[in-house]
Amino acid sequence: MTNTLIFVDLASDDPSAAGKFYAEVFGWQNDARPEGIYHRMVPGGFFKRKDGSDSEIGNLHLGIFDAGNARPHPDPAGVEPRTLSNDGRKPRIWILIGDDDSADRILATAEKLGAKILWRDHYWKEFNGYNHAFQDPWGNEIILWGKAGENPQIPENYTRE
Repeated sequence: MTNTLIFVDLASDDPSAAGKFYAEVFGWQNDARPEGIYHRMVPGGFFKRKDGSDSEIGNLHLGIFDAGNARPHPDPAGVEPRTLSNDGRKPRIWILIGDDDSADRILATAEKLGAKILWRDHYWKEFNGYNHAFQDPWGNEIILWGKAGENPQIPENYTRE
């Protein structure tokens, strides 16, 4: 068996607020374990098969940790750095837009809750998807990916690559 990605964590200086943000923006369960220290965001559901039915593979979870004392760590007091990184490139998190949701709703909710819209309305032919991006209030970059489908009709205002 190959090494398996099981989790991705985002840094925050307020995991409680970040957990509430992602619960409202994406509709995920905010599982504080423990409250304010580490929050596991649970999207629920399963990866889909090509026919649209559920597979036996559960959707990945997203963690939110406290930048001031990233757990787990052998030293209970944690170690430096204890601040959020704001300069330069950081990992980007890709979120597939659910069939019952929309980029417009997600972006509007994120912006209302303090996110910054980075760009929107872009079509990436290589992966046949509509993309949009925002930066959450803690500096994490989130890219939305929408299925373009077979023979996509790309809106005139979309940029393309």
